[in-house]
Amino acid sequence: MRRRAIGRLPPMAEDALTGGCLCGGVRFELTEPPKSATYCHCTRCQRRTGTAASASAAINGEAFHYVQGEELVRCWSPPGGGWDKCFCSVCGAHLFSRNPDDHSEMGIRMGAFDSDPGVRPTKRKYVAYAACWEPIPDDGLERVQEG
Repeated sequence: MRRRAIGRLPPMAEDALTGGCLCGGVRFELTEPPKSATYCHCTRCQRRTGTAASASAAINGEAFHYVQGEELVRCWSPPGGGWDKCFCSVCGAHLFSRNPDDHSEMGIRMGAFDSDPGVRPTKRKYVAYAACWEPIPDDGLERVQEG
């Protein structure tokens, strides 16, 4: 496998918001800003991330474009339904989720962005499933029991 030097990124569109995986093999850009952001406390997100909650930015999937590494991305479709969970097959970095029936509906993991995505989480979803080992902070965000 050919390695890329860390810190050397391919050219991006001038005003695009960029991001990628941990190893640098997958790079993407957004040509529109994210719409909103949320924390999800569901057990799938806990197990997928190894954390108490996952922070994601809702985007228009039509504004999402791979710059490199699309062939490295693998997606897992939860049995019984739910959004595809997509990650880099080399480093395992969680990149995004998408509606399997409508790829224009996506959520980018906040940690995958290279810079400030311009949105902050405004609510906490699935708080009924919050991890017992990490209390939800009293941050004033809207709390939704299920979805």
